[in-house]
Amino acid sequence: MNLLLDTHMLIWAAGGAGLPPEATRLIEDPANALFFSVASIGETAIKHALKRADFATNPVVLRRQLLDNDYAELPILGQHALAVAALPLILRDPFDRLLIAQAMVEGITLLTVDPVLARYQAPVRLV
Repeated sequence: MNLLLDTHMLIWAAGGAGLPPEATRLIEDPANALFFSVASIGETAIKHALKRADFATNPVVLRRQLLDNDYAELPILGQHALAVAALPLILRDPFDRLLIAQAMVEGITLLTVDPVLARYQAPVRLV
């Protein structure tokens, strides 16, 4: 199965803690291909640049850890951006909406703990 991890999952996976047991099982299954979106790197870069007290993730380190652990980087394509416009307004977060659109366009299962993301008619796996 192809799995696109949402931003929270990526941070937890790179940090080695906080993942739900089902997510750990899916991530460690060698039959699954793991992806991260450039949108998630952008989201972490913005939060890091704002020096938020509740956010300590360095996007450069995060990206390097993901690449070193055989995650494939999913670029943002025009068709992904266009697919965002067709999504119902279940949530307004532009990064989450882009992840949903990428999952739909690419046919990749989005792995998340966010029940709001799971409300989209898209390939989403809530763990």
